[in-house]
Amino acid sequence: MAADLKSVTAFITVLAVIFLLCGCGAAVEDETEFHGDYSKLSGIIIPGFASTQLRAWSILDCPYTPLDFNPLDLVWLDTTKLLSAVNCWFKCMVLDPYNQTDHPECKSRPDSGLSAITELDPGYITGPLSTVWKEWLKWCVEFGIEANAIVAVPYDWRLSPTKLEERDLYFHKLKLTFETALKLRGGPSIVFAHSMGNNVFRYFLEWLRLEIAPKHYLEWLDQHIHAYFAVGAPLLGSVEAIKSTLSGVTFGLPVSEGTARLLSNSFASSLWLMPFSKNCKGDNTFWTHFSGGAAKKDKRVYHCDDEEYQSKYSGWPTNIINIEIPSASVTETAQANLTSMECGLPTLLSFTARELADGTLFKAIEDYDPDSKRMLHQLKKLYHNDPVFNPLTPWERPPIKNVFCIYGSHLKTEVGYYFAPSGKPYPDNWIITDVIYETEGSLVSRSGTVVDGNAGPITGDETVPYHSLSWCKNWLGPKVNITMAPQPEHDGSDVQMELNVEHEHGSDIIANMTKAPRVKYITFYEDSESIPGKRTAVWELDKTNHRNIVRSPVLMRELWLQMWHDIQPGAKSKFVTKAKRGPLRDVDCYWDYGKACCAWQEYCEYRYSFGDVHLGQSCRLRNTSANMLLQYI
Repeated sequence: MAADLKSVTAFITVLAVIFLLCGCGAAVEDETEFHGDYSKLSGIIIPGFASTQLRAWSILDCPYTPLDFNPLDLVWLDTTKLLSAVNCWFKCMVLDPYNQTDHPECKSRPDSGLSAITELDPGYITGPLSTVWKEWLKWCVEFGIEANAIVAVPYDWRLSPTKLEERDLYFHKLKLTFETALKLRGGPSIVFAHSMGNNVFRYFLEWLRLEIAPKHYLEWLDQHIHAYFAVGAPLLGSVEAIKSTLSGVTFGLPVSEGTARLLSNSFASSLWLMPFSKNCKGDNTFWTHFSGGAAKKDKRVYHCDDEEYQSKYSGWPTNIINIEIPSASVTETAQANLTSMECGLPTLLSFTARELADGTLFKAIEDYDPDSKRMLHQLKKLYHNDPVFNPLTPWERPPIKNVFCIYGSHLKTEVGYYFAPSGKPYPDNWIITDVIYETEGSLVSRSGTVVDGNAGPITGDETVPYHSLSWCKNWLGPKVNITMAPQPEHDGSDVQMELNVEHEHGSDIIANMTKAPRVKYITFYEDSESIPGKRTAVWELDKTNHRNIVRSPVLMRELWLQMWHDIQPGAKSKFVTKAKRGPLRDVDCYWDYGKACCAWQEYCEYRYSFGDVHLGQSCRLRNTSANMLLQYI
């Protein structure tokens, strides 16, 4: 690939730097175009939950093992110490659930730089299993990205947003990162956030609104942020968060679910991912600040519109939590949710997304679960009474010129749970008796039984339900162009389009197109008529897992081509054409054994290099393949 890039010296710097941005470039229209040298752009990467290394900042002697913890030792994630010194490791990870302080014997802090987000547990065996951004950075290096053009902004993903700022001044530092990038490289940045990193970026935008004078807020955003890429964003929360709260999620680590639950419930950030209703909003803290703070102390409560009470399940596919409570333990708060009340028999209580976010669930089980009071404390203090805004509310389109929302879809995803007492002591006092999954067109239980509910035609990414991921479709304009194309390289014969599809704000928009069996597609929803001065697109990637989407070569290819398109002065459309996709790198070329030659002869040729061990490895891009990129203008 290096030889081919040399043939396009005139513009490789431009293309390479933009690709790093993990996102999309400027539109052709004046309102969204970046007037300047694209090589001056920077890429800001905000990782997701549990995607930043944590290192010890203490000296902890661990009995019965030679593996102690010393300053800068890896804590998250060091599987060797997790296996051999689990009690010490637990002390370095856990936080006080009430004030979010460290364990008295050990504290951990987030690592810094790109190395903090590439591999969580570096090693010959553990490295590939814990890779997060490593493949992404390889692409950046392959295309000649300068080292100072990529900036990672790791954070302590255990903390709530207020504690991030209170303890680490994280949002002040993030603001300085944008300003430093502008001064260093001379241009704005492109933000690439994954999973909970989107929640962090959203909070930053609201925090910035209070930090900067109102008349300079949009000016600051336009000057410092060119585009925002929301990848796998849990815009309305994730049901897996409440599963972690009640029973624990191990993420494949060699710990019990009870231990995982203890850790999760000590992290206030777990509630940051709590599902909530799209119909309920909190008070506008921005206006409260500028009205002299005349509102009462308990002002920050949910205000739900009529649709919340007229529709089922708060707009979600089903009730998220169904839990059996012994009749003797049913509190007054739970009486409204009772489905049966037989003496001596357990009572099934059901809770919607709204009842999770406002604390109704924890109030109902506080006499039966020792964690409930702690969770209620965190929920009220760190979220409902957040000094900036209540993060457990739906968000509108960010006031950034170019916004691209990207997520995986069409995978079986959990949307609801049935819990019952396990008969064991805390923290293993709950057991999951059934799980509700969303599949295309129906909801099914763990046993395969069809369940009543609001089943949609599309499903989520195995971690976040479609209802939450697709909320960003509300950010699209009144008319949308829809294009569905195969994910692999293709000649355009299977590309389908619908132009100027009417889109009503608040309603979903679905591609009414036919899919060939065993073919994975990517569906583009792109503004035809957009908000003045804005550009918005939504990309749905079939069968793409939530945690692996940042490693998807298909996503990286589409970002690269969009960049190529955007920097061309002769481009006539806002978005790159989807008519055809050919190989872009040497590794995309392969040997076609049926034809006894390299596939994609238009792009690839057989060119042996010393050390090639198979025919496919000798298939490489033609020297003139860079000219083929002109077809994407």
